[in-house]
Amino acid sequence: MIEAVLPRAVAAAEHFADTPDSGLFPAERALMAGVGAGRRREFTTVRHCARLALRELGVAPAPLLPDAGGAPRWPAGTVGSMTHCRGYRAAVAAPHTAVRALGIDAEPHRPLRDGVLASVARAEEREDQLALLRLDAAVHWDRLLFCAKEAAFKAWYPEGARPGLARPRSLHDIHVTLRPAAPGDRPDRGTFQARVLPGRPETARFPGRWLATEDFLLTAVAVPAVPPRCL
Repeated sequence: MIEAVLPRAVAAAEHFADTPDSGLFPAERALMAGVGAGRRREFTTVRHCARLALRELGVAPAPLLPDAGGAPRWPAGTVGSMTHCRGYRAAVAAPHTAVRALGIDAEPHRPLRDGVLASVARAEEREDQLALLRLDAAVHWDRLLFCAKEAAFKAWYPEGARPGLARPRSLHDIHVTLRPAAPGDRPDRGTFQARVLPGRPETARFPGRWLATEDFLLTAVAVPAVPPRCL
């Protein structure tokens, strides 16, 4: 399912239930010591998905531990992203020579709780929601906006580790324009444009794609690597 919003250079794996034994590394098991059973199952299954995706790239299994900010550290030469929600886990990976930044998110296809949209969406994004609802009321655009912002945040987060750049502090730092399906295309998928708002050290624009099924919303941001200049 996740492949529908990814370019060919990206490997992916997904599960709709937790795997009974996904073989955590000792360092990963230690990280989960004392954590509740549900969180441990999410952690285990999504890393199983990540190792399956990395295997497609020829990368040997290795611990996937979080950095100081909680984002997974991927093996050298690769970029990746993980996501999980009720009933769904997925991970994607790509060689850094093909993809510079990568982020995915999955959400249940239902409306956001009261008050959440106001906390994550800017005024112009809330205005866009009204137009999108008039266009297609079958899609929960408020949740899709949240989902797209999460994917963009995950893609931008490691970019902000570069000197001179800053990481977004909240979803308000990222502006997303959702685009519905073009005429003649499948109505359950479309694109979006995410950008870090002016005032950051560098304005970044991330192209994204979305998919809406009966049960889930999926979003992905994959920024191609810049090809080397010929000298």
